[in-house]
Amino acid sequence: MSRLSGVNHITLLTHDLDRLAAFYEEVFGARRLVELTVREPDGPGRHALIGIGGGAALHAFQLTRAAVPPARAIFERGRIDHFALNVNELETFERLRSELLARGVSHGRVTDFGIVRVLTFADPDGHAVELAHWVGGHDPVHLDMSRASDAELIARRPARDRTPMAGARIGQVQPISISERW
Repeated sequence: MSRLSGVNHITLLTHDLDRLAAFYEEVFGARRLVELTVREPDGPGRHALIGIGGGAALHAFQLTRAAVPPARAIFERGRIDHFALNVNELETFERLRSELLARGVSHGRVTDFGIVRVLTFADPDGHAVELAHWVGGHDPVHLDMSRASDAELIARRPARDRTPMAGARIGQVQPISISERW
């Protein structure tokens, strides 16, 4: 059994702390917990903890001296490629997928890995983020890992799927019900 209880925080760089916090607050019901000033030599700037549930937070920094890297294709983004936000209920996953589609920040395609379903989106700064839903339970430790599969992802690996998702709006996609697919 792991001695860890989960992820504490993920640190992000942003061009606009207020815009980034508002996105996570509006779409996911996250809450800005605290905001602090960053002084020299690391600043000037500011940073905030944004509570995202389950004891985890996004720790967003807006620093005038730090350039936010451009969006890149999967596995070309650096040491941390993306992070995933978990939702326990399929209905919540469907509602959030619709919201992300309406905002034009996701292509809407859901990938089923047998044990987890994911939807990729880009936040306002172009961070690659996934919305994830464990299939058959809320804790991956208790799932049947023999059902894990990359087959769906590999089958649709054309170059068009490798394009980076920048903070710019992505074309609207016709919403479909996740439950119709599984």
